[in-house]
Amino acid sequence: MSKPVPFDTTLHVRDHCLCLHAQRAARVLARRFDEALRPVGLTNQQFSLLMSLNRPKAPTIGVVAELLGMDRTTLTAALKPLERRGLATTAVDPADRRGRNILLTPEGEALLAEAVPIWRDTHAAVERSMVGVDVDRLRHDLGTIV
Repeated sequence: MSKPVPFDTTLHVRDHCLCLHAQRAARVLARRFDEALRPVGLTNQQFSLLMSLNRPKAPTIGVVAELLGMDRTTLTAALKPLERRGLATTAVDPADRRGRNILLTPEGEALLAEAVPIWRDTHAAVERSMVGVDVDRLRHDLGTIV
């Protein structure tokens, strides 16, 4: 009895699926940045979340969720460990009392300042390792998907 999806199709998907290739690359990068940021007690996701809060005016949950490509529920769950550590906090949005803003605390700012040099060094090493790749073009092309 033959399978309903031939193995050739499996190989085709393996070799051509943009989602699969993007996920694999994202996982490798995430592990690399997770390892680099471990000494300051952050994951790459937490670093990105804290960095998204580093702005002159506290952003809304919706704004941060959109920037990070997350739904609001996932963002709220990701934010909880940072709030427990005192790195971020939420407050009612004074412009719209139904909304909530996310604020970087002074402790969050200090930890972010400690993490940025680690991120810079790791990011530079990643870019150096991508011999023959136009990283600016790659960023642009990935942005077209978003």
